[in-house]
Amino acid sequence: MSQDDFDAALSRLAALGEPVRRTLYRYVVAQPEPVSRERAAAGVGVAHHLAKFHLDKLVEDGLLEAEYRRPPGRGGPGAGRPAKLYRRAAGQLAVSLPERRYDLAGHIMAEAITTAGRTGTSVDGALTSAARAAGRELAHPPRDGDGLTAVAEALSGAGFEPRVTDDGVELSNCPFHQLAERYTALVCGMNLDLVGGLLDALPAKDLRAHLAPAPGRCCVAITRARPR
Repeated sequence: MSQDDFDAALSRLAALGEPVRRTLYRYVVAQPEPVSRERAAAGVGVAHHLAKFHLDKLVEDGLLEAEYRRPPGRGGPGAGRPAKLYRRAAGQLAVSLPERRYDLAGHIMAEAITTAGRTGTSVDGALTSAARAAGRELAHPPRDGDGLTAVAEALSGAGFEPRVTDDGVELSNCPFHQLAERYTALVCGMNLDLVGGLLDALPAKDLRAHLAPAPGRCCVAITRARPR
């Protein structure tokens, strides 16, 4: 998630801090079909004009979607204007501080398990391949030809909170923190392969990923290779 995407998601979630708005949102998403303003207002016990204001703000913030529909059995010129109905917006919204990317970990592991079952290879080997492939997918061409900056930008989007130093890049956050606490060797190895795949796909041939666990940061560090 880019910084702009993160800020937008945080703003959308902040909209639910208003009690009436949060209650209306919960009511709408709990219904099996889209609901009208009148029904939502009655369902939570607020005035129609107040429900209208907050429901439209939820649509504006991307948390609800609106559609127009006439009631069943009413149609033709005398049927009146279609009613505005509200339902949960498509997609999902999640923000964590610090950022966690268990979706990325799940994607890598599911790919590895599927490949191992299909090809008969070991799960460890399939996990290495899947993690390196995911790392390559994170890569995008550097804007200024600086491989170090490109590495930092790519890993920032994956939740690693990179900090560029004189020696390389320090990853100050593990986006798979809870998994790493319980399955340390597995997740640290996956992180190492993920970062290694990224480095392979970028013009950063002088950079090396290696394990350097320390409290409060990712177990992987990226340093410049020392000239021989």
